[in-house]
Amino acid sequence: MKIKPINAGLLPLLASIGLKEFQKFPTDIFSPISTEYYELFILGLIGVTGVFYLVSVFVKGFREYWGERAPLAAAAVLLVVVWDYYTSKTARLPMPYFPGPERVINVFIEDTETLTRSALSSLKLIVGGFLLGSLAGIVCGSLLGWSKRAAYWLSPVVRILGPVPATAWIPVCLLVFPNAFTASVFLVSLAVWFPVTLMTASAIYNVPKAYYEAAALLGTSQRGQFFRVAVPHALPTIFVGQFMGVGASFLVLITAEMVGASSGLGWYIVWAIGWAAYAKVYATLIISAVIFSGFIKLLFLFRDKLMGWQPSFVKW
Repeated sequence: MKIKPINAGLLPLLASIGLKEFQKFPTDIFSPISTEYYELFILGLIGVTGVFYLVSVFVKGFREYWGERAPLAAAAVLLVVVWDYYTSKTARLPMPYFPGPERVINVFIEDTETLTRSALSSLKLIVGGFLLGSLAGIVCGSLLGWSKRAAYWLSPVVRILGPVPATAWIPVCLLVFPNAFTASVFLVSLAVWFPVTLMTASAIYNVPKAYYEAAALLGTSQRGQFFRVAVPHALPTIFVGQFMGVGASFLVLITAEMVGASSGLGWYIVWAIGWAAYAKVYATLIISAVIFSGFIKLLFLFRDKLMGWQPSFVKW
């Protein structure tokens, strides 16, 4: 079997376990590979396109909906064609760093179990960390914007801890927390907490005093003014802080999993790079993009549902 060049760091491992045993490990340095799944993908793409065309001929609503998205779909197909041409067909991009689409598709089929387990692990981290960070940020921001006494004590904490990147706390968290999972949840929460705190405090502090005066004239208590006036007025800005925190949390999540976790998408990327299996890296990046985009989409849907009284100018 013809073997392509491999990372120098793997040579001692090859010498110790032998080439025969090394071939059992998942890696992209061996060729050729089966293109069966890639052929099925192309055939499926052609079939879906044909079905969409037939349906659009007879269903006006479907034709209008997909007519707006047809250029984007065509651009995506063109991107796959260019990718295939420069990798699998002409090898103008060096292997194994730029694998062809057939290799990436093979990863989705042959490594489904590991990818699914890694994706679920990352989902647990991001959901748990986001909920904890959002809750802590809303509480902390509300106290900062509502109470001068609380602001006196909390402002120094926010000013000192907030600007520090959450990834800078990775070495400390790995020592303090009992395992990498709880440390990662804390880091994600920390990344979400600061922007939510900042935006919540700013929104509540800037509620016009006339709103409170009108509520007081109607007999609303201080507690009622907070929940019925301040919080609804601050909701749009709170969600802005959450959207800011989501992007930071994704970066922290992948970085934390790369450093100390034993599962998750970040861990899978590091593991794949160690075996020069770059097709697995690209497959993981695609899954990460889908998961993170879907997470933001759900957050937008929740925002639109909770604030139906306010039109949404930004769509996802």
